[in-house]
Amino acid sequence: MRLSLIAALAWQDWRDEWRLSLCAVLALVAVVTPLLLLFGLKFGLIGELTERLQQDPGVREIIPLAGGRFSAADIEAFATRPDVAFALPRTRQIAATADLLDPEGKTLAVEMIPTAAGDPLLGHLTAPTGIQDVLLSQTTAQKLHAQAGQALVALITRQDAGQVQVHRVTLRVTAILPIAAFQRDAVFAPLALLEAAEDYRDGRAVPALGWAGSAPGGERIYPAFRLYARDLAAVEPLRQYFAGLGVTVATQAGAIEQVQALSRRLSTVFWLIAGLACGGAFAATAAGTLAAVERKRRALSVLRLLGLRTTALLAFVLLQALYSALLAALLASLLYAAGAAILNAFFDQLASRLLPVHLVIALLAILVVSLVAATAGGWRVTRLQAAQGIRDV
Repeated sequence: MRLSLIAALAWQDWRDEWRLSLCAVLALVAVVTPLLLLFGLKFGLIGELTERLQQDPGVREIIPLAGGRFSAADIEAFATRPDVAFALPRTRQIAATADLLDPEGKTLAVEMIPTAAGDPLLGHLTAPTGIQDVLLSQTTAQKLHAQAGQALVALITRQDAGQVQVHRVTLRVTAILPIAAFQRDAVFAPLALLEAAEDYRDGRAVPALGWAGSAPGGERIYPAFRLYARDLAAVEPLRQYFAGLGVTVATQAGAIEQVQALSRRLSTVFWLIAGLACGGAFAATAAGTLAAVERKRRALSVLRLLGLRTTALLAFVLLQALYSALLAALLASLLYAAGAAILNAFFDQLASRLLPVHLVIALLAILVVSLVAATAGGWRVTRLQAAQGIRDV
């Protein structure tokens, strides 16, 4: 007999017993909806925390704590590692400072931070290329009333034989960093400008800016670097890598581990609850199917008498379970959407979130559990004999 006929018979019988069918649907909805909300909270909250950490470059920064000795080749080797997103040398901290003149002639002491293309702090801003091109932090721009495209005068000072010497260099502001990127007074400049300031303070000549001095000698050695991991997962391996090199670094590995540990704990809780709930849904569906087979034993025996095979009778039972599962999945999805909207409004953020693939997996899980449970509970239908339909046993 064709499957379409079995499906039509099963649907008609499912509709005729709509009260019992509705009970089966609501039983599944009562199990599935809380699980969807729980998983949505886990995925939404952890995803939001992880995304915030990922978007904050400071979380991925690797900061050397003690003065080291790194050549340009050393730092270039760091930059070429697959787990490193950005690496650049840093000059001595005491030499990486400058005084900027405001329109009233007052000076503002700022730190000079080397930057280049790919700097995570710059975001979508273009890195300066010329030696006199710089970006300003938001606080610096506000104190100097500076704007992009404006020229600023920087004073580079040094002491020579007990006398203070000052060189002026005109800088061109190419952009202003948002306050979220950097909260201190700073100038982001090409490494060449920081090297020029360091050379000047060490008494060496800076031909690019026309500053006289002794000829530079030997390979330049840097005491530190700016380095950012490619992603959160790379922070701890990089810490271990530098520890192996004897370089002590500071990282945000603790904060990252807290989020990851929270994700693992929530996963354990979710799967524990999901396992218990699915077990209960399985038992309820199997018991309901077994009761339905007992209740409809005479009708099913008559169908056997009319020529339906064992597989057709089993399909009859399974299709009814399938109808209940599909309707339950639809209702659970609608209730989840309403519940998620309430939770998101309550937390004032995307606290509960599911991707389409999650809903598809949930649908498949409902169907599989329902069909397996219906098979377990409806297996008795295979033992029905056609004679029972005549004897009305």
